[in-house]
Amino acid sequence: MTKLRILLFSLVLLVMFASSQNALADIGPKPTMDFKFESNLDGGRVAITSGILYECEQADCADASPLEELGPQRLTCEEFHCSAIAYGFAPYHRLEIQFSDGATRQSNIFETINFSSEFLVTVNPSDLSVEEVSGSPAPAEPNPDSPSSATPTWLGILVLCVVLLLLIGLGAALVMFLRRRARQ
Repeated sequence: MTKLRILLFSLVLLVMFASSQNALADIGPKPTMDFKFESNLDGGRVAITSGILYECEQADCADASPLEELGPQRLTCEEFHCSAIAYGFAPYHRLEIQFSDGATRQSNIFETINFSSEFLVTVNPSDLSVEEVSGSPAPAEPNPDSPSSATPTWLGILVLCVVLLLLIGLGAALVMFLRRRARQ
């Protein structure tokens, strides 16, 4: 009987934790920037070793500050490509990239294009030239008046109650079966 109670209690806890609840995670779409690098150097391509994306509110970038690493927000660079994701970008930007040839080059000031933006970065001997290639707008906000595709909380509670009643019924039937069997 004790094993049955432990099993039933464990099942109840499992169902309670597995029931539907509102998501608390940051799961919404975030703006992105994609940078493809093209070399304009005599010696060919040089690989990226590190990079900083400066965010600016002023058009002259006098208030430049690096994009902070917060959760998914950051600038990541590979050998010939960089990408940035943020909770929201400032209106103006400047790239500072260190390359395998030991040089650190800064870009011109460029503006945010759209929600998801692609840029072509030309690596020159002493600087970088950033040009917009394309961009796409932010996804449409869900209409609060339309029915949600998420399962309502009351439906999750109803399913939980039905499952609990079935488990209690099965447990009671098992207990009655074992008692009758023990009498025989």
